[in-house]
Amino acid sequence: MLSAPAARAFLLLSWISSISALYFHIGETEKKCFIEEIPDETMVIGKYRTQLWDKQSGSFLPATPGLGMHVEIKDPDTKIILSRQYGSDGRFTFTSHTPGEHQICLHSNSTKMALFAGGKLYREERFRMTSESTNQRVLWWSITQTLILIITGIWQMKHLKSFFEAKKLV
Repeated sequence: MLSAPAARAFLLLSWISSISALYFHIGETEKKCFIEEIPDETMVIGKYRTQLWDKQSGSFLPATPGLGMHVEIKDPDTKIILSRQYGSDGRFTFTSHTPGEHQICLHSNSTKMALFAGGKLYREERFRMTSESTNQRVLWWSITQTLILIITGIWQMKHLKSFFEAKKLV
C-alpha cells in the first residue's frame, strides 16, 4: 500500500497528465478549429487571451475594448453545444454529453467590429454632411426672409408717407 505523501504525488501526477494546452496565433480573418476526442460527461475548460500584433514595435499590444473571441463547439453529431461571443480575455466551459470527436472553433471578432465601425462612421459622416447642408439652407432662408421683411417695411413707410402727404395730413 502507498503512503499518504506518495498517494498524493501519484494523484497529482495522474491529474496533471490529463491536462493539455495549446498556444497559437489567429489572424483577423482566420478561424481555427480543433478536433478533440473527448469522453462523455467530461468538463472542458478553455482559457484564451486576444492581443493585437504591432508590426512597428514587433510586440503584442494590450487588448482593445470590443476585441474578443467567438467560440463555437460541435459534438460528434455536429450539433452545436456552444456558440458564444466572449470578451478579449476569458474562459469558456462546456460538458460533453456524448463521447467522440468534438470540434472546437475559435475566431476573432475584430473584422466584424472593423466593418461595423466602418459602416457606422460612413453613416455618421453622411448624416453630418446632410445636417450641415440643411443648416446652411436654413441660414440662407432666414437671411432672405429678413431682407424681404426689411424691404417690405421700407416700401410700406414710403407708401404711407406719400399717401399722407397727398391727403395733406402731414
